[in-house]
Amino acid sequence: MSAVLPAFDLRAWSQAALSQVESAMALWLAEGAVPQLESLNAPIRYSVLDGGKRLRPLLALAARAAVAAHDGKAAPADFDTAALRAGCAVELIHAYSLVHDDMPCMDNDVLRRGKPTVHVKFGEAGALLAGDALQALAFEWLTPADDSIPAATQAVLCARLARAAGRNGMAGGQAIDLASVGVALDESALRHMHSLKTGALLQASVAMGAACGAAPARALAALESFGAALGLAFQVVDDILDVTADSATLGKTAGKDAAADKPTYVSLLGLDGARARARQLHAAAISALADSGLGDTAALAALAGLVMNRDH
Repeated sequence: MSAVLPAFDLRAWSQAALSQVESAMALWLAEGAVPQLESLNAPIRYSVLDGGKRLRPLLALAARAAVAAHDGKAAPADFDTAALRAGCAVELIHAYSLVHDDMPCMDNDVLRRGKPTVHVKFGEAGALLAGDALQALAFEWLTPADDSIPAATQAVLCARLARAAGRNGMAGGQAIDLASVGVALDESALRHMHSLKTGALLQASVAMGAACGAAPARALAALESFGAALGLAFQVVDDILDVTADSATLGKTAGKDAAADKPTYVSLLGLDGARARARQLHAAAISALADSGLGDTAALAALAGLVMNRDH
């Protein structure tokens, strides 16, 4: 008779993981932060340390946990440190993208995480420079001077993050988004846009965490599929919340996409259709985990459920 596995406690796991993430980001942001550059350090801290779901570092740590059993003779401590740095680096790229997206030249938003956006509080020049610095800092975090991450792993992580953040990833998706205002996209085009703009960094979070180990190719491919489906599910839920939640709950301006005449899953499929699509994508993500052949994917599965059931 097979043993019954205990239920996964996402709250306890997340609290422990978030403690690691928050402590690491505060420590690493303080490194090299000279007083003469406080006009730059202040908006950087404001954009990174005060709020956020931290889904990307949580995904990286959960993926690392999933592949840990395959480490063999490799040094687990090196890979654990690498996964923490990987997740935090993706979070910096995410933070920089929000700083720039909120600026008047793009989405022109004044509210983020329940606070004034960075350009509102620190000015447009301060926001622009903070975003630039955050992008560079992400790659500094992946290449620490103490050699705690093996050089080969550093190269893999840097390359994966660069692809996810650049013209064939998040930045490319934002370019499509800006060009699509008032344009009727079909679902294939909408899916492509969001697989880049939103999905690329979420998928990279999983892939980078999984790269911090020695998992077989089958498992890595399955985790890429999981990340891709989860990234799109996240966006569909975002589109749903944009029309069903208020600004106080969201921490950002509700109804902004409809007001800006942007194509969304809700505008294309309707509310019920968007909910059905989110459920399909969630099912695809869970199926990919089953295909991975990995023994411990409970944290990843629980985070996928969190994406589906969130209220902001």
